[in-house]
Amino acid sequence: MSALLWLLPAVPLTGGAALLLAGHRADRTAPTTGAALALATCALATVAARTGPEAAAPFLTGLPVRLAVDGLSAPLAVTVAAVAALVLLAARAGLGPPGSAARFTGLMLLFTGAMLTTVTAATLPLLLMGWEVMGATSWALIGHTWRDRAATRAATTAFLTTRTGDLGLYLAAGAALAGGAAPLALDDLASTGEPWRSLTAAGIVLAALGKSAQLPFSFWLSGAMRGPAPVSALLHSATMVAAGAYLLLRTGPLLAATGWGAELTAWTGAATALVLGLVAVAQRDLKQLLAASTCAQLGFMVLAAGAGATTGGTLQLVAHAAAKSLLFLLAGAWLTTHGTRLLPGLTGAARSPRPLGLLFTTGALCLAGFPPLALWAAKDLLLAAALTHDPWLYATGLAAATLAAVYSTKALWYVWRPPSAPATAPPARPALLTPLTLLALACLALTPLALPPLRTVLERTVATGVHPAPHLWEAALSGGLALGAAAWAWSAGGPRLRLPAPFPDWLGLERAAHALVVRPVLAAARLAAAFDTRVLERAVDAAAYGTLALARRTDRVAERGLTGAVAALAAAVRTAGSGARRPQTGQLHQYLAQAVAAFTALAVVFVLVR
Repeated sequence: MSALLWLLPAVPLTGGAALLLAGHRADRTAPTTGAALALATCALATVAARTGPEAAAPFLTGLPVRLAVDGLSAPLAVTVAAVAALVLLAARAGLGPPGSAARFTGLMLLFTGAMLTTVTAATLPLLLMGWEVMGATSWALIGHTWRDRAATRAATTAFLTTRTGDLGLYLAAGAALAGGAAPLALDDLASTGEPWRSLTAAGIVLAALGKSAQLPFSFWLSGAMRGPAPVSALLHSATMVAAGAYLLLRTGPLLAATGWGAELTAWTGAATALVLGLVAVAQRDLKQLLAASTCAQLGFMVLAAGAGATTGGTLQLVAHAAAKSLLFLLAGAWLTTHGTRLLPGLTGAARSPRPLGLLFTTGALCLAGFPPLALWAAKDLLLAAALTHDPWLYATGLAAATLAAVYSTKALWYVWRPPSAPATAPPARPALLTPLTLLALACLALTPLALPPLRTVLERTVATGVHPAPHLWEAALSGGLALGAAAWAWSAGGPRLRLPAPFPDWLGLERAAHALVVRPVLAAARLAAAFDTRVLERAVDAAAYGTLALARRTDRVAERGLTGAVAALAAAVRTAGSGARRPQTGQLHQYLAQAVAAFTALAVVFVLVR
């Protein structure tokens, strides 16, 4: 079965690379080819989740690469492959960006393959490979319309921000090696000694918070909305941002073993869920509202990782992937038909065509956490674990869960409100309705996982033990607060849900990052450039001029002296040659006399030497 596991990431990676190499020649067939490869990948993931294969290969001495579909990776692999297939089907139905279909589809497949590599990796080196490819392809996908300078700027901001956090994975790998975890297996990271264990946990937390757009890295997700709708649907649901939450859930034992990692992770997730929930309430742009809600919903997964509620975090991740991909695809469809993302401009969008409105309502109700939908059950599971750790952590998470009902209801209020003038929108295409309907059904079908028998199966699947079930009063409290908040938001209306200036602007996080990081770095770079120009360049010029002056002096003094010496030597040699030719008269008696003189001289020397 190892061949099946190698095929799982290889199919989208190979197909994506082939489409990129084919270029515009494959534009016509790329959407269909991409959807077919994604569906094949989904089938492979389903089989792998049922059989649980493992595979390994040598990489470096003492550092093999190993893949496994077991425990937490099994439901995640199916979720990633299924959402990618439905998103590519929606892109094929007309939601994809115009032009460069082969490049777009190829990058989407590479993106999916990298996430599947990350999910199935059982060792840190292989996870790093998938992590890096995912970051690079996300930059290319967000900036797909490269002629749009705002899109390329947003792609660069997203890439550099997440790249800053990604350095934590290299810190974690180095610390784990120094601590003696030679194979770098994810399940063995908690066995290292201090201080290496804390350094490993710190690196993983930094990388995960950056990838999942948690505080203080949340701002990059706002700019990522510049990408095409299918990119947002895939990036915000089952890939990229979900990778950080998955990594924290997977390394939960390491966080707990440090004594501080679990606490820091839980409170960071709770704070992000609460603060970014307020940011979502303040938005008037539908895609920005959904982006802020992604940060907030991922905060619950991070909270679950810190509280040890792996079952609730996994259910939250899977249900959120279905709901958020559905909502982003519908936002893209309305952008195409209405020409705006602003909520006041989308008034009455859910009324025509009504099937799209009903699908959007399904996703929004799931996102709001209305009972008995899956996200309501997931939040109750993870909040029950939070309550056992700290009542204040539970209260913060409960407040954030209540805010989810507010911003979801705000979006529904706008799109269902009767328009001031009757609008005519084209009917929904059947090819587009199919993947959207399947995602909506997934939002509803996940509900039974909240039931105790199936929750026990999930706990056995992720192999994390039995977690505390929420009491009846907890479920009633969270459900009642969600319904009450939704009723208040609906009665108050969208325009009245306003917050102070920092919230609509994502708390000024991007401006703060530019002020605290980007501008000082650029200023230091300018100072370095000025130092290069004014000091180093002048020093190099002075050295060059000095060398030329030395060469001229050498030419005047040394070269002329050497020339005279060579000329004198040549004259001496000529004189000696002339003298040597004088005895050569050609007369035999003179040669005999010369030989006698020479031998006499040798005899005298011989006698003296003796």
